Amino acid sequence: MQQISFWQTWLLITIVMAMPATLLAQETELTLDDLFATPKLTGTSPSQPAWAPDSEHFAFSWSEPGNPRRGLWVSTNDGKELRLISNTSSPAVRDMVWTDANTILSLRGDNLWQTSLSQGVDLQLMPVEAGASNLLLSPSGNQAAYIRNGDLWLADFSSKQNRQLTKIGIVPLSSLAKGRYSRPEREIGPGIWSGPTYKWSPDGKTIAIHVVDRREMRKVPFPDYLASETNPNEVRRSYPGDPNEIRRVGLLAVESGNITYLDLPEPHANQVIDFNWSPEGALLVDIATDTAVERKLYVLAPGASQLREIWRGVRESRMYTSFGSTWHPDGQQVVFLSDMGDRYGLYTIDASPSRDIPQLLTDPSYDVLSSPSIAGDALFYTGNGVNPYEQHVYRLKISGGDPEQVTHLSGQNVGYPSPNGKHLVFMHSNDTSPPELYVVSSEGGEARQITQSPLPAFTERTWTAAEYVSFPSLVDDYTLHARILKPTNMQPGKKYPVIFGPVYSNTARNRWAGNYSLVQQLLVKKGYIIVQVDSRGSNGYGRAFREEFLLGFADQDIEDYASAVAYMESLDFVDPDRIGIWGSSYGGTLSVYSLLMKPGLFQVGVAAAAAVDPMFFGTDDVAIVRTPQTHPEIFERKALKYAGNLEDKLLFIHGMQDHVVPFKTIAVLAEELIKQGKNFDFAFAPGATHGWSREQYYDRYLFGKMIEYFDRHLAEPSK
Repeated sequence: MQQISFWQTWLLITIVMAMPATLLAQETELTLDDLFATPKLTGTSPSQPAWAPDSEHFAFSWSEPGNPRRGLWVSTNDGKELRLISNTSSPAVRDMVWTDANTILSLRGDNLWQTSLSQGVDLQLMPVEAGASNLLLSPSGNQAAYIRNGDLWLADFSSKQNRQLTKIGIVPLSSLAKGRYSRPEREIGPGIWSGPTYKWSPDGKTIAIHVVDRREMRKVPFPDYLASETNPNEVRRSYPGDPNEIRRVGLLAVESGNITYLDLPEPHANQVIDFNWSPEGALLVDIATDTAVERKLYVLAPGASQLREIWRGVRESRMYTSFGSTWHPDGQQVVFLSDMGDRYGLYTIDASPSRDIPQLLTDPSYDVLSSPSIAGDALFYTGNGVNPYEQHVYRLKISGGDPEQVTHLSGQNVGYPSPNGKHLVFMHSNDTSPPELYVVSSEGGEARQITQSPLPAFTERTWTAAEYVSFPSLVDDYTLHARILKPTNMQPGKKYPVIFGPVYSNTARNRWAGNYSLVQQLLVKKGYIIVQVDSRGSNGYGRAFREEFLLGFADQDIEDYASAVAYMESLDFVDPDRIGIWGSSYGGTLSVYSLLMKPGLFQVGVAAAAAVDPMFFGTDDVAIVRTPQTHPEIFERKALKYAGNLEDKLLFIHGMQDHVVPFKTIAVLAEELIKQGKNFDFAFAPGATHGWSREQYYDRYLFGKMIEYFDRHLAEPSK
């Protein structure tokens, strides 16, 4: 054996020491344990920021890399000075409000803490009821309201006393406090999927409240097998065509505690999108039917008892929507987000009885993707004007003119303007970077990064950026768009396996997607090509493409994936015999139905939390499938009808406490597959909910099963 000299050894060490840390990190294999270790590789993402009333500072909760407890941080509006201002031994910060330009009130544990910027003092102010949340300061600044067990409470700073304002909350039917539908029988709070909570009137005498009553919803058993004896636990969980939650808007008189409910139409079939007070004390109420077909804007004038409708929009083809509204600073007009045109846009309408036609404010060539936010002399919103894969913040001066793009970092950007509109804090992420806070002047200039959250073990590695491509549909004239991640150092002439996933609408996006992004990066490093496709139903390509999804679940969108497979197979580095698909929730649905409706299109599928029987969809899913009473043919599209078509490898992943997609439905499909002699695999988690990928322990176990399955059936070419 040839001996290495001292000088050769020294030279080798010198070369290695001179190599960049990122290059060295590439030599260490990335493992599943790395992805799900504690603390998380990506660290703790900062919270949504809260601006001081004078726009000089903003606060947020965050923890530096490796520190598990969220502290209270404050930055100057230019981002040049950042400091931790909370006591390091205090409980984690859950919520915060500014009481004046110098003082912050925050919820920590079961206490309100008061923090002074100028004096550097951080002290307990007073206790609050256990489980307090949704902290909002009164207009006078002497009190703060909060939600506890579905009721509204008031914390008085001078007396240090807590007063219960309502007696609305009723404890949940479910005895297991987990899962999407384990919610109070009645509460002040959002609906199952969305809605406001409460808001103070400008004079502080009234609080608008969103009251949700679930007692007329169906009782559905979700057995708890982890109890000492099997607990036949029940939750309120309705199906399409059933009565939904009853959602009402009430006006609570703070002094007396009396509640006056507004006369809104069919509260069991209409969701409350939002409500907002004008500076003069008028209340704007924004509602839409659960089917999304009809939307209405109402105004309640100060001192009035009857709502007045100011606008109604009806379209039978409308499905899942992005809605929002607020008052114009003049208190006479309303600005609202709507899909009246080919793209989502912001419109303005006079709130008087004039019955004006809404006027479009924003650029009709791209989609507005957020509710309007008005600060200073401008309106701020997010949109995809650069390309369908990115989301940027735009500013539109109230005096008129064209929208101006404020953010320029490539990726996803969500903005929070200062009260005077001169600065913008925004949350930014992209394909290779988890969410971080930045701040920039609204007039332009370079953005300054405020937080750096990932652990060194994350930043020392190189992560694969995506390519964005387009190709024609094989079934119509649409152009389809996809996001592709390829292994580094691909070898000429070698054929690589492809995994589509996680599949869903709106996935060809330059953003960080939590565990999904980490798992994609691991798969790429293992030698897989990763593909995500914006199938029909996605935003960014016009109303017709988006609304093709209505009444068409697991139908034309599967054709989009067939077109994408054909595109990938046309590339000389793709192995057409090693193509897989995976997704969760509706992505799991797509995975199952793709294998059953188009055998051989994918050789391997992993279906997590897959909805396979439309009869068991949720009441809010009427926005895409309507009801069995009106469209019975849609509800005949059960996956078990096509069970005999299974030819490819299929793994089911499901949590037994999944309230959104009941475990029962996948068990029924599994039974049919067994009866028909089909071979498939199953990974279940007794306590996992619909959000299994975000649950500690279950995420590592179930993702491990998925990756192991792909490795077994796709990693090596078949012989």
